[in-house]
Amino acid sequence: MRNVRRTLAVLACGLAVAAVAPAAHATPRGTARGLHAPHPCRDDDGAVQPGFTCWTLTVPLDHSGRTPGTLDLQVGAADGPAKPKGTLLFLTGGPGQEGVALLRRIAGRMPEVFAQYRLVMLDQRGTGPLGAVDCPKMQAQVSGSDSAPATPDAVDECSRILGDRARFYGTDQSVGDFEDVRRALGVDTMVVDGVSYGSLTAARYAIAHPRHVSRLVMDSVVPHHWTVAGDLNLVGLTAQPRVLRDACKTAPACGFDPAQDLATLVRRRTPAGGLALFGDVVGYEFIDPTYRDPDPIPGSGLPGDIIGAMHQAVTGDTSRLDAIEAVFTPADGTPASQLSAGLHAATLCQDLRFPWGTSATPAGLRGPFLDRTARTLPASATWPYTTAVALAQSSVQTCLRWPAEPPSSNPAARLPDLPTLILTGDHDLSTPLEWAEQERAVSPAGTRFVVVKGAAHSIQNREPAHTGRDALTTFLLN
Repeated sequence: MRNVRRTLAVLACGLAVAAVAPAAHATPRGTARGLHAPHPCRDDDGAVQPGFTCWTLTVPLDHSGRTPGTLDLQVGAADGPAKPKGTLLFLTGGPGQEGVALLRRIAGRMPEVFAQYRLVMLDQRGTGPLGAVDCPKMQAQVSGSDSAPATPDAVDECSRILGDRARFYGTDQSVGDFEDVRRALGVDTMVVDGVSYGSLTAARYAIAHPRHVSRLVMDSVVPHHWTVAGDLNLVGLTAQPRVLRDACKTAPACGFDPAQDLATLVRRRTPAGGLALFGDVVGYEFIDPTYRDPDPIPGSGLPGDIIGAMHQAVTGDTSRLDAIEAVFTPADGTPASQLSAGLHAATLCQDLRFPWGTSATPAGLRGPFLDRTARTLPASATWPYTTAVALAQSSVQTCLRWPAEPPSSNPAARLPDLPTLILTGDHDLSTPLEWAEQERAVSPAGTRFVVVKGAAHSIQNREPAHTGRDALTTFLLN
C-alpha cells in the first residue's frame, strides 16, 4: 500500500472535495482556527506548483474532545473562481504518504476533470512538512516497504517517540480532519476520491458523513472493514498466482507455471527471504505491470522480466533474480515528510484486527494467539507462500510489540447510497482485484465497477492507457 521505492514509483491516493473558494472567515466547529497562513504549494524538490495555494489548518489532536491539544495540517487547493461541478478532495495513501506535493501531478493526469472540479489535497496528520511522524530507525530500515519488518529496537524507539500521542493517528481521527477541511472550505458537499489506503479513508468518511459526499471514487481498493485475514494479508499472498499465470498467457506463452516456481523458491528460503521475495513481486508491478518485459529496469540498467528470472532461479541460476531483488531492497533515503514509516505503523497498529484481537490487547498477551495461528492456519490460506512468511510480515511483527491502546472503529456497514465508482487493475498486487470485489459486495446498487485489464496499482495516477480515467471522467462529468 506504499511505495517500494520513491525512485521507482509515486503512488497517489486521494479524496475529492466540492469547488468553492475557502472563506477567510470560515472557522470550522471543533477546530482552533480555519484556514490560515497562506503560502505557495511546493513539490518534493521544493519547486512552487503554479496555480495552487496552500494554507495551514489547525485541527484537534483528539476529535472526541477528551484530550486537549491541536495539530497543524497543510491543505492545498487550485486557484481561481469556483468550478461548475464543485470541489474534489483527493486523498493519498500509505498510510504515511504526503499529499500536497502531488497537486500538480494529479491535476495534470486528469485535466478534463479538473477543468470542472476544484482540486483540493492535504497532508494527512502525521505526514508532510508540517508534522510528519519521524522515527529515525524505522524510517531507515523500512523506507517504503509494506512488507519488510523493522527491528524490535526500531519499533520500541518509535513507540517511545510518539508516547501517548500514538493513539491519535488512527483512521478515525483522519476522518475528523477531512470534515474540518470541508468546513474550512465552506462547502456543503464534496466528491471524495481515494486511492489505495485513501480508498479506505474515503469510504470511512462517506459512512460517517454521507450528507456531505456527492460522489465516491475508490481506486485500488482497500476494504473499509478490517478482518484478521486482511491483517495477515492472505488475499495479497494468494493473489500472486492469478496475476503471474495471467501474465504468462500473453504471447509468447511461458510454457511453465510461474506460481509453482514462486512456491519452490519460497521454500528454499528462510521466512525472511520468502517475505523479501513477496515484496519483490509486489514492487515489480510499479515498473512493469506485465511482469515479463525484458528491457532494463529504469535507472538501474538491470534486465527485467521477473517471471523469467524466477524460472531461471529454480534451475539454479539466481543471478538475474538477485539483481532484481537488489533494486527493491529497502534503502535509507526516503524522508519521513514524503512517506512516514512511523505514521504507517501507528495507524495500522490501531486500525487492524489481529490474531490477538485489537490494539487494546496487552502486548504481553499477544504471543500465544500468534502461536496458535501458526499451528492452525492451513497451507492453502497462504500458498504459494508459507504460514511462517505470513506471520513475518511487517504489520504483524511491528504491531505485536506496539503498546496497547484503544482501537480505531471498524465499521462493517454497507457503503451509503451514493453514486460510487470502483477502479481496479487486474495486475495490481498491492491492493488486489479480490479486495475491490469484496468492497463491491457492500456497495450500493448501481455502483460502477471498472477492471482495467493489465493495469497495476493506482489507476488515476499510473495507468499507461486511459480506460480507467475515461470511466472516471464519464462518472464525474456526466
